[in-house]
Amino acid sequence: MIDFGQLSREEFLEEYWQKKPLLIKHALPNFISPLSPDELAGLSFEEEFESRVVKGSTQKNDWSLKNGPFQDDYFESLPQNDWTLLIQGVDKHILEVCRLIEEFDFIPRWRFDDVMISFAAKGGGVGPHFDHYDVFLLQGLGRRQWQISSIDCNPNNYVKNSQLRIMESFQEEDTFIAESGDILYVPPGIAHHGTSLDSECITLSFGYRSYSANEMMEALDLSPQKRNNDYYIDPSWQKDLGKSEIPNSAVNQALKLLNIDRLPTEFFGCFVTRLDLFAQQKFNEMMAFEESIEIEESASYILSPICRIAYQKIKAELHVFINGEPFDTQLFDNELLIKFCNSRVIKINNQSILLAKKLSSLHLIEKIYDYY
Repeated sequence: MIDFGQLSREEFLEEYWQKKPLLIKHALPNFISPLSPDELAGLSFEEEFESRVVKGSTQKNDWSLKNGPFQDDYFESLPQNDWTLLIQGVDKHILEVCRLIEEFDFIPRWRFDDVMISFAAKGGGVGPHFDHYDVFLLQGLGRRQWQISSIDCNPNNYVKNSQLRIMESFQEEDTFIAESGDILYVPPGIAHHGTSLDSECITLSFGYRSYSANEMMEALDLSPQKRNNDYYIDPSWQKDLGKSEIPNSAVNQALKLLNIDRLPTEFFGCFVTRLDLFAQQKFNEMMAFEESIEIEESASYILSPICRIAYQKIKAELHVFINGEPFDTQLFDNELLIKFCNSRVIKINNQSILLAKKLSSLHLIEKIYDYY
């Protein structure tokens, strides 16, 4: 887990989570980016990665966006300064990046979305903006200046007729310098503007999901009289909560958001484990064109990084959710299921082999070597 310094995990959750930003110096001491600038550029040539390049600066106010995949010689045409390459969902494909998510397991894993990695030339950034989700920004290479503001963080303050969500008016209230191993936490609704201070700057963004009331209402096939633009707010996370556990307090927060008395029994678990459109497309292709793996004795397997999993205890009965669907738990031991949900790893023995075969038949696991 990341090192909060003199701050405890409980103090961070109580005082900062979804409330105010925090720069955590030396959060991961001696951290080295798992990918080099050249390797990141290589990923942007491949179709299975969502990639884009943002050019521009606040000084010139001439922002532009180009989506990948890119040709091998594309980066030779870019200027020396003021551009950024962004690769979305790197954790879905590269296990070393996926394992970094474990550093943030003090937040339930079902709340997590993905890891985006950016490379920026000197002066590079994506402009001042705010999001509706929580994000931990881990500096992997070089230095980045972060300017923070809580002023005018509303959709009416975006530059008109732009492909990018850049704030028209941005008044900084605080400034931080992040170096390798430092982490900046930014809660929802707080504007942030990052600018590379060096010729090579890599930042890893660990983003969490946001759930709007409108999105939930649509999933429930409900038609409210007027749109509700509010977003889900987390409960107070308890220390003894399982890494993939959905507590009743989280469901209660959804009820409060929607102003209703009850939800269908398995709605919340299915809703929060749904894949995004890009991941769902890739998973469907895997289901259609790849054969399920053969389970080997004494081997170990990991939940595919593209997959999402959670569990919930409803009236003393265990419910497991994978990729937006309830998983049939009747044939399997509850402790085994909970252990798999929390660790995302299954080691083959007499007790676990049937579960592993079931997961394999659904294309949910991959073989791993020396994972633990």
